[in-house]
Amino acid sequence: MRLLTHIHNLPKLQLRPPPRPVWLSFTYRRSFSTKLPDFGNYNILLPSETPGPAVNLLSSGLSTKRNVPADIPRPVYARGQPIKDDPYHGDGWTGDGLIKLGSEDEQRLRRTARLARDVLEFAGTLIKPGIKTDDIDAAVHEFIVKNRAYPSPLTYGSFPKSCCTSVNNIIVHGIPDDRPLEDGDIVNIDITVFREDHHGDTSKTFLVGNVDGPGRHLVSLSTLALEAGIAVCAPGRPFRDIGEAIHEVCKAADAEALSKHKDSREHDCDSDAWVTSVSPQFTGHGIGEVFHRPPWILHHRNDEPGFMKPGHCFTIEPALVQGSDPVGWLFPDDWTVSTTNGARSAQAEHMVLITENGVDVLTR
Repeated sequence: MRLLTHIHNLPKLQLRPPPRPVWLSFTYRRSFSTKLPDFGNYNILLPSETPGPAVNLLSSGLSTKRNVPADIPRPVYARGQPIKDDPYHGDGWTGDGLIKLGSEDEQRLRRTARLARDVLEFAGTLIKPGIKTDDIDAAVHEFIVKNRAYPSPLTYGSFPKSCCTSVNNIIVHGIPDDRPLEDGDIVNIDITVFREDHHGDTSKTFLVGNVDGPGRHLVSLSTLALEAGIAVCAPGRPFRDIGEAIHEVCKAADAEALSKHKDSREHDCDSDAWVTSVSPQFTGHGIGEVFHRPPWILHHRNDEPGFMKPGHCFTIEPALVQGSDPVGWLFPDDWTVSTTNGARSAQAEHMVLITENGVDVLTR
């Protein structure tokens, strides 16, 4: 996951639903009086007016604080009171962040990444219609602490939960709550764990029950985009090659989907439902002893400088959005980011380590 500071500059649109529980959702096609593209058959999520920043959810009755045994080592930002207005959430960095290949630090990093993979696989077994995302978070939390690890999102920038659960139109940073998953939803589970002084980070978007064709296309393409980005990683390659590879695979897959479904009445939706855009607002990031640090990995076409070196460890995690408008807006909880038009978003993420000869996927 990438809980980056720049999301707090996202627009807060004046979309004001009636006061309802924080998990307010409603049927997409009947939600707006103005004409918006029809992206498929699913419910979208909107905030209520009442909750404030995420930290307040802990005392609002809408959320339960997760406890971590005192003898489990914590990342630096979870060891005391957060520093007000700290852009790094108490987790700043120094140096180039390169992992010394062949060292014990590399082995610690690999073990922690494998634990993150195992936690995500466990979370996937819980996905079904009717389960609340807060119950998923509770089970994930217990799995992590039983493995003597700390759930990295918990208290990071006052984030109140142990993982992120982003449903349907939520691009990133969805806060687990008491909304039950519904048949036809898609949900991204974003896992990060801290153990042996290193973080491990991975995510995947899951289908909930019977998902329509455009939704299945979006989720499948999120995995293809991730793999395309990984495939161009090697020492000496420009970081910008990752965004170019993701752009090309999405362009080709969308063209194939549009060609296949342009005359089909199987799915009652607009053609934009089969088109995807890569969110430019959320990046991959360097990771290791620090949760987020350079290099920042852009997933769209870009001209950013920089080359991959042996020892670089970073995440690749493209967030894809239906249609041609991938811009997100920030909920009042100061974390959850939704598409502006109710389109769905899907994301997949791996942690990679650049070696002397290529790349290792640590969370595979």
